Amino acid sequence: MDKKQGRVAIVTGGGSGVGKAAALALLGDGWRVALAGRRQDALEAAIAESGAGDRGLAVPTDVTDPASVKALFDRTVAQWGRVDLLFNNAGIGAPGVPLDELPLETWKQVVDTNLNGMFYALQQAFRVMKAQSPRGGRIINNGSISAHAPRPNSIAYTATKHAVTGLTKTASLDGRRHDIAVGQIDIGNALTELAARMGKGVPQANGEVAVEPLMDVAIVGQSVLYMANLPLEANVLFHTVMATKMPFVGRG
Repeated sequence: MDKKQGRVAIVTGGGSGVGKAAALALLGDGWRVALAGRRQDALEAAIAESGAGDRGLAVPTDVTDPASVKALFDRTVAQWGRVDLLFNNAGIGAPGVPLDELPLETWKQVVDTNLNGMFYALQQAFRVMKAQSPRGGRIINNGSISAHAPRPNSIAYTATKHAVTGLTKTASLDGRRHDIAVGQIDIGNALTELAARMGKGVPQANGEVAVEPLMDVAIVGQSVLYMANLPLEANVLFHTVMATKMPFVGRG
């Protein structure tokens, strides 16, 4: 059996968007992949689209519930014996409203998913990867261009994505002694349901509304696959992949 066919990944938010693109790339490369997300039907549809058969496993998961995240890892280990990769991807946005008008409940929902949920998955990955033999593995956190620079009226999303960078740096440091490599992928304007509005025009820092270029989300899947297939003695700590002409560097 090809060595890659024995490798096991968990992808959170695997039923759509970036998570689905990453799961399809991994399955297409011979990985066994547990797809986690809120909707069983979307997870099963992604596995069916991949044509990977029993190398895909749909595990309905609420990343805001620590017990649900633990059950995801336990189910994966029960199925395949280990976890070599976590793509820590699940996340949500918030309406683009002035920060003083953002409902506190919305703020808490974004923090609970994008920060707390990512920590719960990190914690479970460390638990499994430290104990398995051979030990270790790789964790790729989904940051964002928003981990570097905000858009107008995006305080909840931007704050949590900045926080993801802190998770990545700390987990990378703490993972060294356990052969756990931790990195982050920062994505700009991949064509998903979440980002489709960019092609219709979105607010810019100068108050204008402008259409922004988008890239095929499958490119992001290939970026995740590149990071995933590195040997554990090498790590991409931060990887930025973006539509070439999106307004990020410079002044717009």
